[in-house]
This record gives sequence, structure tokens and C-alpha cells, in this order.
Amino acid sequence: MRVHLGSDHAGLELKEHLLDWLRENGHEPVDHGPFVYDALDDYPVFCLRAAEGVASDPGSAGIVIGGSGNGEQIAANKVAGIRAALAWSNETAALAREHNDANVISVGGRMHTLEELTGFVEVFLSTPFSGDERHVRRIAMMSSYETGAGLPPLPASAQGHDA
Repeated sequence: MRVHLGSDHAGLELKEHLLDWLRENGHEPVDHGPFVYDALDDYPVFCLRAAEGVASDPGSAGIVIGGSGNGEQIAANKVAGIRAALAWSNETAALAREHNDANVISVGGRMHTLEELTGFVEVFLSTPFSGDERHVRRIAMMSSYETGAGLPPLPASAQGHDA
């Protein structure tokens, strides 16, 4: 599988490790940077490019990496067609794929060990989307909203309770 990667300075070391790990495990990594350590770099520069890479490359996946993974996830989710999920355990990595059909995983390089983070990526890349109707329906609602169709209708149980 082709895997697009982007990070910031806090994720650079992990990104370099993952580039090798991905190759060793039969994947084709695409490095969107950074390429040198710069403590003042801006993660959107690299994470938006990684997410754009996934959006324009059907069947690929993405990994964005920062100190916490939060900003990197937010940046990736600004790209149309991207569903980026922050993973902090093997379970959240698996659920991102099974329930949300996430195509980008975001990880916090300062939050976990190298082994843990590599495990999250391995679980994410090897877990298929379940295809359950309820998950397909929910993803369709988000995709529809993303393309300008407006908010999904409220369920009957919420009628009269505008939030």
C-alpha cells in the first residue's frame, strides 16, 4: 500500500523510523516532509501535503505525526475526502478503520514509545473497514455535509430541540 507521511519537528524522528518500517513491511512510503530538523517548522505545511496525497491517490493511506497528534489531525481533516483519526491505543487505531473508514492516522510522537506508535500504525494499516450499514450511513452524512449538502436531518427524537 502507498502511505503518505507528514510531520513536524516533534514527529521527524518517528517519521524517519516509519519510512524504514513501511518499506520493510511491503508498503510504499511517500515522504511529504519535513526533511531536516527545524524546531520552528509548521506542521500544516507537511500534513496538508500528506493528506492531499491520500485524497488524490485512491487506495492509499496517510500518517501524520506531531508532538500530540492533535494539530496534525486537524490539518489533515481540512482536506476534502480525508477522515483523519487520532490514535492513542491499538483499539483506537482499529476502530478508526473499522467504524470510520479513516484513511489517515494521526499519532503523537511525544505521547508514546516508538514501539507503541509503530504498533498503532501496524494495526491501522492492517484493519479493514467493517462496511456495517450504520457506519456507511454515518460516513455518508459527513461526506454529504463536506460537499455542501447541509446538515443531516434531526431524528424524530430530537425534533423541537434545535441545538
